[in-house]
Amino acid sequence: MCGSALRSLARALADRDAEPVLLFVEGSAGLGKSHLLRELAGLPRTPEVARLWWRCGVDGGQPEEDGFWREPTLLLVDDVHRAGEDELRRLRRVLAGLEPGSAAAVTYRPEELSAPGLPLGGSAMTYPFRLTVLGDRLAPWGEERVRQAAAQVLGESGCTAEAVGALHERTGGVPRAVVDLLALLREQRPAFTGTAAEVAAAGVPARPAELALSRTHTLSSAHRPLVWAAAVLDGPAARDELIAVSGLGAVPGSDALLRALESAALAELGEGRYGFAVPLVASAVRATVPGPVRQDLHRRAAAALSRRQPVAWAAVGEHHRAAGEYRRWLRAVEKAAESAAASGRHQEAITLLERTLAAPGISPQARARLAPLLARNAVTGLRSDQTVEVLAQIVQDAALPPAVRGELRLDLGLMLSNQMGRFAEGWRVLEIAAAELREVRSVLAARAMAALVTPYWPGASLDVHRGWLIKAMAAADDNGDEAMRTAVLANHVGLAMSWADPEAWDLVRRLPVKSTDPACARQAARGLCNAADSAVWLGFYGRVDGLLTEGRKLAARSGSPYTEHSASGTRLLQEWWTGQWLGLAARCEEFIADTADMPFLSSDAYVVRGLLAVAQGDWAEARSWLSQRGTFGTENLPVPLGATAAGAVIRLTLARQEVAAAAEQARAAWAVVAEKGVWPWAAELAPWAVEALARAGDTAAAHAMVRDFAQGLGERDAPAARAALVWSRAVLAESEALAQGRPGGLLAAAESYRKAAAAYAELPRPYSQALTTEGAGRCVLAADAADASDPADPSDPSEEAEAGEPREGEAGGAGEGELRAVVAGQGTAASAAPASDPTATASAIAELETCAQHFTDLGAVWDATRARALLRTRQPAKKGRPPGRPSHSDQLSPREAEVAQLASSGLTNREIAATLHLSPRTVEQHIAGAMRKTGALSRRDLAHRL
Repeated sequence: MCGSALRSLARALADRDAEPVLLFVEGSAGLGKSHLLRELAGLPRTPEVARLWWRCGVDGGQPEEDGFWREPTLLLVDDVHRAGEDELRRLRRVLAGLEPGSAAAVTYRPEELSAPGLPLGGSAMTYPFRLTVLGDRLAPWGEERVRQAAAQVLGESGCTAEAVGALHERTGGVPRAVVDLLALLREQRPAFTGTAAEVAAAGVPARPAELALSRTHTLSSAHRPLVWAAAVLDGPAARDELIAVSGLGAVPGSDALLRALESAALAELGEGRYGFAVPLVASAVRATVPGPVRQDLHRRAAAALSRRQPVAWAAVGEHHRAAGEYRRWLRAVEKAAESAAASGRHQEAITLLERTLAAPGISPQARARLAPLLARNAVTGLRSDQTVEVLAQIVQDAALPPAVRGELRLDLGLMLSNQMGRFAEGWRVLEIAAAELREVRSVLAARAMAALVTPYWPGASLDVHRGWLIKAMAAADDNGDEAMRTAVLANHVGLAMSWADPEAWDLVRRLPVKSTDPACARQAARGLCNAADSAVWLGFYGRVDGLLTEGRKLAARSGSPYTEHSASGTRLLQEWWTGQWLGLAARCEEFIADTADMPFLSSDAYVVRGLLAVAQGDWAEARSWLSQRGTFGTENLPVPLGATAAGAVIRLTLARQEVAAAAEQARAAWAVVAEKGVWPWAAELAPWAVEALARAGDTAAAHAMVRDFAQGLGERDAPAARAALVWSRAVLAESEALAQGRPGGLLAAAESYRKAAAAYAELPRPYSQALTTEGAGRCVLAADAADASDPADPSDPSEEAEAGEPREGEAGGAGEGELRAVVAGQGTAASAAPASDPTATASAIAELETCAQHFTDLGAVWDATRARALLRTRQPAKKGRPPGRPSHSDQLSPREAEVAQLASSGLTNREIAATLHLSPRTVEQHIAGAMRKTGALSRRDLAHRL
């Protein structure tokens, strides 16, 4: 209702001397006229103004006429279109006699007035001069108002954009229909999850269905076919289309349309377009049409829609199917899928083809035509579990021509491997496909062989992939197909880049990025994105942006959404390693949500999110993210991603002091990388795997790892792996120096750590740089630890009685026997040793202060806390510091703040103790103190209080 009309009513009722107001409210069925009157009845009350209801067409629904208009009154007249002539005559008399300070609101359905446009009947009413007459027209709800209503009934989880759009479309925004449909969805079992399919399957609410059917029934049998035609077309249609589908002919059809509009069975939805005001009632009307008549209507509807441009082939096909014309249905489906694929709407094509091929009775010939189309769209677009099931069934059909079966098996293998991560199964299927296609001399044989060139999958070695590359190149050259050559080249790029082949960048430059052939362009886009992904793993971060930008543009232009999505995963890895962490967690989670039906495609995002959780100290969440939240097994991850996830898991296990378990994890993960033989992919695993084996006492295996890593890399140009190799050697040197009690060895290890940090700074990789800088500082301080005095045991309650803050220079929980204790996170120990150069010690402290700040800037809470804890064990007391502990009676001490921060991140007392060099009992006391000072009721509450 417009605000001016409402203000006029309120003004008339507020002043006894104000001129009376008459408001007409027009609205079709279900738009909320009665609801509006109830709102008007709730206007601010004054003792002098009476509220009277007049319900037209209802016995006893009218107030007594005698004398009620002689005092200020708000008269609420509902559904005046139902009133007979006598009642209208009486109502006109009452309205003409409204006194000052009075108002009346009259609602009506315009489509049901006996005299169109005249709510008070055909007899003209003479309005008194003093009476203000206003009009208002109710309109359907927009999508935002529908969303608000859905949120009230279904909660925010049910208010997806998809669901709201479907609700608005099916109800036409008519409030009554919206509310009734929401009621059906609320009671739906299983519970509504917010999809358009669920909205469509909810059915038709009783009220709008009965209204539509009653209005259709009021028409004569000669006129009803036109309404049936509208129900079959199920959307806004032109007059000529309705008449053609109804089969009535021009003159009878025009007459039937007029009668349908007069009875409100149909409505004018736009200029020259007619249909149901509430679209979802079409199915209720359609269900009442006799079967043979309905089939004829569908047959004529298919013909009518075939004349539209562009032709909606999917809709044409549905009409052919409903008419029993199955061959025409399948031809229309094929055209619809081809049209959707040509315009890049692969998911639309997939859904249509899946539904069609799942229908019973499809002939082998039709399957042979439609199944390859489904497979091609599924490989190019985004996969569906149902697609895999359908293809797996179809390839077993002995009636399929061998070439068709080979093509389907190829696409099935690609989906299993590239989109679902079922590598072993996909590899077997691709090998069979390559053999089948080679036997029938198909050009696709090269494509199957090229798929086996891709090195990311666990299992086959680098040499096996090289062997398939030779075969694929020969097959592509034999058939001369340019798109096939490009497909082989794209996979050649991925293989060459993975192991840092010196010719790799020349291969990238050979990709036909300017090709006007969409098939070639799609393969070139894939090659660019393959190169970008490999560049990330190699450490060529400066080249990644250009490759990704060009690759994504080409993928979008050529219609390759899968390639676009895979490029987004590469971007997340790039941001992780180059320190672009601000908002990265949210971007990962958003990408995971966008690719929820393809957990393998979102693997990059899962791993990056897990790495962030490790650095932030959220270890429980880290485990969950690194294990793909149960949606996808880590053993099926691509080799470089699996190695990275394994490195993070080993690091967590070491931080928890579970050294034996970490060593087993290291051996298993290393075996996968070694079997593959792509040694640059060991970069994110090697330092942590070497540390796990060294701390477990298996130094021979640790040496073998470093040796194999170095020999595997050779002279390859792989900056990230070369930095990791130096890091791994530093870890091994530190471990051996500690075991042998050689301070000089620790200083040598520190130099190796600094070399690794410098290498990471050049890439740049700020987090790895900070970790290796911390390692250098840790080694120098360990060499200098001989001068450290024995600290008091802080597990003694008397030592913690004040504020729980260790004195400057104390180890915070490490007794003399624990001077070789583990520095949590890195896990290597600080060993007692003769004093080293004071200048070197001061430099190491400065390095640690710098890297602690770098950790803080990145948001690596756990690492920053660990670095500061290490500093606290070795930094000299500040000048002017009085002896004893400072008082922090009303606020958290620095140590309490550190402990509370880690506790709120989800770390256990034991994990916090390992990180901060404290005993578990001391950690418990710090947490108790933090909870007491903040008023927290639990560790979870402590996070909110902080």
